[in-house]
Amino acid sequence: MKLADLNPNLLYTYADYLKWQFEERVELIKGKIFELSPPNSMHQEISGYIYLAIGNYLKGKQCKVFSAPYDVRIPRKTKDDKDVITVLQPDICVVCDKSKRDLRGCFGAPDIVVEITSPSNNVNELKNKYKIYEEAGVKEYWVVLPEPKTFLVYTLIDGKYHASRLMVAGDVFQSSVLDGFSLNLKDMFDSLD
Repeated sequence: MKLADLNPNLLYTYADYLKWQFEERVELIKGKIFELSPPNSMHQEISGYIYLAIGNYLKGKQCKVFSAPYDVRIPRKTKDDKDVITVLQPDICVVCDKSKRDLRGCFGAPDIVVEITSPSNNVNELKNKYKIYEEAGVKEYWVVLPEPKTFLVYTLIDGKYHASRLMVAGDVFQSSVLDGFSLNLKDMFDSLD
């Protein structure tokens, strides 16, 4: 089976997703298929930097950090695979609740999600993810824009996201979820040169 064999007008579930054997990486957003493009080297450098920074901070702690490909299944009615219509692969996520982690990924909202934009990101995809992460209860949603080297954080307060100011190289981001964790954006963006 190839991705092109699937009907883009149909709605799919996680049960369908598990049967697919094609090479392309995809996400399901409310049952619709979105193909993920391969990350470029700038994307990979930023992802690696953030993953290592969080991973080093979390040593010996309950929370765990994961990088794509890692399925985040957002429940709807039941835990049954045929009832799950949203399966995302954030670039990085942090999951503190051990009961949400299993061998297939995360079932439920991670505590932190990091998405690194690329030229191929679909605007609708980004809007949909924002809504899904907010509704699911992701406490912090970090958006990294490699060009123009900016960083934005949405923090969940009373069920709604509140955006930080747009941060740039020279700023140091302090997480409200990971007490004591900070990310030096100058160091992160300088690692691209």
